[in-house]
Amino acid sequence: MTYKILRPGEGATLADAHAVRRAVFVEEQGVPESLEMDGLDDRASQFVAYRVPEADDSDEDPDSPGRPIGTARLRVSREGKGKPERVAVREAHRGNGLGRALMEAVEAAAVELDCSVLELHAQTAVEEFYADLGYETVSDEFEEAGIPHVRMRKEV
Repeated sequence: MTYKILRPGEGATLADAHAVRRAVFVEEQGVPESLEMDGLDDRASQFVAYRVPEADDSDEDPDSPGRPIGTARLRVSREGKGKPERVAVREAHRGNGLGRALMEAVEAAAVELDCSVLELHAQTAVEEFYADLGYETVSDEFEEAGIPHVRMRKEV
């Protein structure tokens, strides 16, 4: 599978980011839409991954090229701390390095925005994924949207 990661202004849309978040968080994980769509998107840098067409694609492919398949956002505090959030990859595309690529894009943007530290709330089910990217768990487990999380931190 080939994909590209774009930002609004480069061809990505916030509607596409929301489509992925609804599929992953609202439909798959049962997060209430009122919590997921928190009104903070206009204060964040958005990243959306799209599937790129390949030579063997058929017209009947339900996972059509150009479809948004992953997303993430980055908010930066007044103190210059970055917070990666809403990292989501559609189920059929997990395990192919797309989550890592999204986080690399977020981290590169954080450096451009002069962030020296990134902190995120990781679902405990994906704590190891973030640890493999260099994040350290810095809290006990807590619940967010009915899902166990931990706070993780990384210097960039």
